[in-house]
Parts: sequence; structure tokens; C-alpha cells
Amino acid sequence: MTTDKPSLPEYLSSWLPRIERDMRASVNAGEQPTALNAMLRYHLGFANADGSPSRVAGGKRIRPILVLLSCEACGGDPDVALPAAVAVELLHNFSLIHDDIEDGDELRRGRQTLWKLHGLAQGINTGDAMFAQAHQALERLTVPAERTLAALRAFDDMCVHLTIGQHLDISFETREDVSAAEYMRMIAGKTAALTAVCCEIGGLVAGASPAAVARLGEFGRSLGLAFQLQDDVLGIWGDSAQTGKPQNDLGHRKKTLPILFAADQDPALRADYFGPNPIDERAVKARIEQLGGRAHTEQLSTGLLKAGLAALTHDELRAPGTTLLTALASSLIGRVS
Repeated sequence: MTTDKPSLPEYLSSWLPRIERDMRASVNAGEQPTALNAMLRYHLGFANADGSPSRVAGGKRIRPILVLLSCEACGGDPDVALPAAVAVELLHNFSLIHDDIEDGDELRRGRQTLWKLHGLAQGINTGDAMFAQAHQALERLTVPAERTLAALRAFDDMCVHLTIGQHLDISFETREDVSAAEYMRMIAGKTAALTAVCCEIGGLVAGASPAAVARLGEFGRSLGLAFQLQDDVLGIWGDSAQTGKPQNDLGHRKKTLPILFAADQDPALRADYFGPNPIDERAVKARIEQLGGRAHTEQLSTGLLKAGLAALTHDELRAPGTTLLTALASSLIGRVS
């Protein structure tokens, strides 16, 4: 730690290099073919397509930071929680490898996706390897055995919820009757289950009470939902010049909350949007906003953030961990990219 009460940027600058170092060590551990290791490192941004070293950005690493800050909020030592932080980030990246395959996405972070570069079979296998390495990282915890076991149980429960969320998301692709309520259930598994368990595991590693762990999980779950809903708004109304991403949700006829909320109220909009004919994106956007899709989603995201921050007010949870969790949440919700 750089100071007794570090700012969020100071905390990130201190811990992110250590997370990266331990992630590299995790994917390089054990005997493995050079080509498989290159694929693992490529997806994480550690290598180029030919296996040579790379400095490509591999994501913001928000999830491992949630583990460390949650541990610290319970009076634990974030150093001890580092293997768990690595585990959740590897698990997240495993899910991205498989998501890209299941969705047919050919680009991620400006580079070819792993499956596009090496084929479906190798992409699936590399994802499976990263899934196993995530568990190996978690097993390197040096806390009492009952804490490690509790963390593993929470971790595997999350993996099941993650696959349920992905199952629902895939099933939505061929359905025209998806409701806003079903969508919320889907993102609760696909997005919020992981952010929730990051916070829960941080508390479990620190030896916090079940009540404190539950409050941390509530914070993480609310944060994950709020984050996804904000993305839903940005996907339609975001400023491409600021986000660096095109507003393409309507063009791809995605089923996100603003759209589904409006469609639940207007059968004609649902029929047009999910029908076979081309749509007038500008008119559809205006209709969604008129029906309250944007306002509802923004209000729900804000409410979830407030509920999550309120969950941090517990006798066992303390600063600077709670202060930095609050700062992290505030930096993520209200962003433009």
C-alpha cells in the first residue's frame, strides 16, 4: 500500500501490476505445449498471434480489484486474497472465450478472437484450460481450509449461474417474446453473479461473518446489474466519439432492457422490431424513449447503485476498503465507455 488511505488511482497502480504478474504465472504454470500456452497468453493480451510478447490491453481487471477491496473491507490482508483475485479474472476470461464462440464474434478488443485465429476446437479447448487454471489459482489460497472450501463452493455456484445466464441469452436469440423480467434474470446470471462472488470471496478469505459476506454479495450483485443496464443505455444513446464504440444495438436488433421494456408496452413495436422487415432505427429509438425505455433503465441502474452502496453500511465493513469500493462503483456507473 502506498499510504494509509490511498486514493482509488493509487490503489489500482499498486495492485494491477501484481494481478498481471500472478495471472502470467498462473497461465504459464505446469507442463503444457508451447502453442497452447501462446493461445492462453494471446487471449489475455500477453502475447501476439505468433506468441511473441505483447502489451495489448486485456481489460480493466475490475473483478480482481473487487476481491481485494472486499477482503480489505473486512479487515483482511489483500495479499492473501491475491490468488482468488487471479482466479476470478481467469474465470471471466474463460467465459469470454466461450462467449465469442457461441456468439460468432470475430473481434475482441480490436484483435481477432481466439477461435477465429485458431479454430473452434482449439478455442473451446483453450477456454477449458483457462477454466481449470482459474480453479488452480483459487486452490493456492493460504487461509484456513474451511475458508478455501467456502470460497471454492461460492466460486462453483457462480459458474453454474453463469452458464444459466448464458443459456438464457442464447435462447433469446430465436425468441420474439422475451420480456423485460426475463432479461433481468438473464443478466443476473451472466453478469451480476460474477461481480457478486468477487465480493463474497473477498469476505470469505478475510474470515468475515455470513452477514458481512452477504452484504458484500449484495453490493457486487447490484453493481453488476447497474453496470450492465448502463451499457444497455450506451448501446443505443451513447456518444460514439466518447465511448469509442458504435451505437449498434438497434441495428443488430439486440434484446436489451430499454427495448424490451418498451416492447412489453407496445405490441406493434415488438412486431416491427423483431419482424423480418428493415426498421427505421431513428424512429425506433424515439419510440423506445417515448415509451420510457431509457428513463426506466437509467432509473433502475441508479437505484441499484444506491442499493449496492447502502449494503456496504455494516458494522464489520470498514474503510478504506468500503471507501474505495464506493469510489470504484461511482467510477463505473456514470461512465461514457
